[in-house]
Amino acid sequence: MSDPQVVVHRDGDLLAAAAAARLVTRIVDAQAARGVASVVLTGGRTGTAVLEHLNRSAARDAVDWSRVDLFWGDERFLPSGHPDRNETQARAALLDHVPLDPSRVHVMAPSDGEFGDDPEAAAAAYAEVLASLAGPEDDGVPAFDVCMLGVGEEGHVASVFPDSPAVHEKERTVVAVRDCPKPPPTRVSLTLSSVRHAQEVWLMTTGEAKAEAVATALSGADEVELPAAGALGRHRTWWLLDTAASAKVPASFRA
Repeated sequence: MSDPQVVVHRDGDLLAAAAAARLVTRIVDAQAARGVASVVLTGGRTGTAVLEHLNRSAARDAVDWSRVDLFWGDERFLPSGHPDRNETQARAALLDHVPLDPSRVHVMAPSDGEFGDDPEAAAAAYAEVLASLAGPEDDGVPAFDVCMLGVGEEGHVASVFPDSPAVHEKERTVVAVRDCPKPPPTRVSLTLSSVRHAQEVWLMTTGEAKAEAVATALSGADEVELPAAGALGRHRTWWLLDTAASAKVPASFRA
């Protein structure tokens, strides 16, 4: 696993714009090397803003979108098209505006989908999708080029919350999350072990309220108490922060 690296931007909008530019470069490089690229999307204000900036960027069309595999780190277990679903927000921000191959857009099942109101079945099905796309050496999860994650005030990533069943999970790659401390209470999420299959993990967060969690994660916290500390990429782990979120970053990470 890689050691975390910190990049600080003046504000959240600049962070999102810079991350969008970084993402284009990473996708284009992956496609040049292997023909395809794979990205794990995140929801939330910053994750959606990154996609909006990418959609407005002239560099958007440098990507061959028909050769991009898209996944989600987590999803709110709500009906298809619900405005709070990460998929719905991502489609409005970018996905509906670029020529994706629908077979490469790997969504987590909604609560009115083929598995009905059964998040465990939806999680198991998503695990099967990941396994079907993983290489023989990948242990059931593709080696994503980029996994983007937001970070909550208490240090959660995806829908893996402190001292929750999801953060203790060691075997499954995707889990149902019930009684989530943030609404909606039911979700589907990658586990930390799945996140750690990514070549690069980008933890993106803004605001003074996140500063303590950021600093604690970078100081070597236990992932059970602060899941963001366990979100590491194989080759790179980027913490992309605004000035406020970086206020308590340990001195060793400051230039």
